Amino acid sequence: MDYEPISVALKFAFLAILYLFLIWVVSSARKDLKRNRGDAESGRTGSQIGAGGGGTQDAWLVVERSDSLAADTRFDLFGGATLGRSAQSDISFEDRYASGLHARVYARGDRYFVEDMNSTNGTLLNGASLVGENELADGYTISIGDTTFRFEMDGYQ
Repeated sequence: MDYEPISVALKFAFLAILYLFLIWVVSSARKDLKRNRGDAESGRTGSQIGAGGGGTQDAWLVVERSDSLAADTRFDLFGGATLGRSAQSDISFEDRYASGLHARVYARGDRYFVEDMNSTNGTLLNGASLVGENELADGYTISIGDTTFRFEMDGYQ
């Protein structure tokens, strides 16, 4: 039996799958670049990737105190954000008391919430230990170890 036609067909099928994979990678990269370009043009930093949907009001976490992040650095919370020491966190920082994925901030409707992700050393909300999830209001502080963020909503400063 002659296997050459089957061999040629398999080679073309493999090439087709390879090209589809490459198109998918390029498409994903373009989407990420478009999303990040919007942050750069508006002067904001941070990621738009995170748990939960985007709130109807703009909100940010602003660094108040940190050994690894510059003070007054603003992180946009559109789409939510995870905080922690891991490079996989949306807001990553070095703090000896922070877990890899320590906490998350997310929107539910037009309200924002913070939740500790079962971290080893816990999270403080306005100086009190955070249990479960709590709603955030403008000016609330989130402390993870020696790092403190201030929550700002919809243009308040």
